[in-house]
Amino acid sequence: MDVVLRKVTVEDMEDVHQLVIGLAIYENEPEAVTATLDDYKAAFEEGIFDAIVAILDSKIVGMVLYYMTFSTWKGKCMYLEDFYVVPEYRNMGIGQQLFQAYIDETKKAGAKQAKWQILDWNEPALGFYHKNEAIIEKKLVEWQTLFLNDYTLHASDIQSANGL
Repeated sequence: MDVVLRKVTVEDMEDVHQLVIGLAIYENEPEAVTATLDDYKAAFEEGIFDAIVAILDSKIVGMVLYYMTFSTWKGKCMYLEDFYVVPEYRNMGIGQQLFQAYIDETKKAGAKQAKWQILDWNEPALGFYHKNEAIIEKKLVEWQTLFLNDYTLHASDIQSANGL
């Protein structure tokens, strides 16, 4: 089995989008993916994210999508947004290769931390990350992740602070 890993190109965005939809289905959130293929292409071309794809038999069978963030406590951090291998290609070492490629990119970028989130019921992923010596942050600190959705961000009653 000769798996080829390479950085994603804009031409790969349709496959990446489909892999993200596959991940959303696996996570029982098939309707949650509202970003369009055009959104992916535009964000990629703006340098908002990067990704590495795994190719087997001329087909993209997995990917890891990530971007740089900044922690005021740690410095540069590489955030892993999505990591997915098509089910029929799992347990072949492809996920391990993709994860190692993500770690390599994290180191190359000079990031102080690699970070991601995982659903607590995803036992296969928890086992995979445990094997790779990941630390579950929730057990270390009492923080909660919060967000504003698209509707809230654009609601007319949200005022700019100090007119900025």
